[in-house]
Amino acid sequence: MTTKRLLKPIAIAAALLLTGALGCQQPAADEVTGALDGDTTDSPSESATETPGAGTTVTAAYSVLEERFQTEIVNIGLEQLGYEIAEPKEIEYATMHVDIANGGTDFTAAHWQRLHSEFFKNSGDDDKLERVGTIVDNVLQGYAIDKRTVEVYGIANLQDLQNPEIAALFDTDGNGKANLTGCNPGWGCELVIEHHLAEYGLTETVEHDQGQYFALIADTIARYNQGEPVLYYTWTPLWVSGVLPPGEAVEWVEVPYTSLPEAQGDVSKDLTTAEGKNLGFAVDRQMVLSNDKFLAAHPAARRFFEQVAIPIEDISAQNQLMQDGEDGLDDIRRHAEAWITEHQEVFDRWLAAARQVN
Repeated sequence: MTTKRLLKPIAIAAALLLTGALGCQQPAADEVTGALDGDTTDSPSESATETPGAGTTVTAAYSVLEERFQTEIVNIGLEQLGYEIAEPKEIEYATMHVDIANGGTDFTAAHWQRLHSEFFKNSGDDDKLERVGTIVDNVLQGYAIDKRTVEVYGIANLQDLQNPEIAALFDTDGNGKANLTGCNPGWGCELVIEHHLAEYGLTETVEHDQGQYFALIADTIARYNQGEPVLYYTWTPLWVSGVLPPGEAVEWVEVPYTSLPEAQGDVSKDLTTAEGKNLGFAVDRQMVLSNDKFLAAHPAARRFFEQVAIPIEDISAQNQLMQDGEDGLDDIRRHAEAWITEHQEVFDRWLAAARQVN
């Protein structure tokens, strides 16, 4: 994944922009975190240890640069608990899960509970790994088509692409098939897309374009700006839905029924439905993933992980800043520090609760 983005984005709605550095109004503590599991302590007691992590070095992992923001927020908290923070590793999800299970890295702040379930099981499952807390709730994935094409051709369902004439609208390489801007190999979402194409009878009319997602989506947005039909996969939180807002520029496209790879378990239609549509992907959540040994040895870190929660809108807004050119590691660190300043009261409560554990 490169740190430079290939697209100069169009203007987005002001709602996505951060006021000051990040966030236009500091939410109440319970809006960000929910209840602190009964904790009502505003500051550490006399017996609390200010730096329970002193003498321990911690290494985080993430897979795409857009996840660095939440990683930095967690790392800053660990720093304030006394941990030494090594440079985070940028590695593919499957490798990341194995590395965490074996202790090569200590945690990721970007584990998707359902999407990454196969990685979780293949890397040791509950015998080695544990999911802790919820960093981001109600994260979505799905397929989008530009609104004009949806309305002109009456496209209501992904299965409409079985019609060769409809599929040909999205043909960008001249072979008659629709080109679906898809998911990088190794992310997990590519497995769902391939499953869907087979399950819904679309392999003869739709091809899954894979490579570097951010280069592919840049080309997709360029085609949209030229008035051409577009068909693509995306997720939230991400800046793409700020550039092409669902309901305005594009429409989420429903699937005919819920069907997911076996590794994701038994998923009902209710779990894949959002905004009144069956998007085909389970509404998910991003969690901290760590290994059992680290969590057992560092209860303060565990308690901190359990509490960290970041509104999805804040991550999308920060990702947009990256898309606008603020995509250096120093920029992302500054964004994380600004977010903490905007939410200082609740952040301090997370730290206070973590210090109470020891």
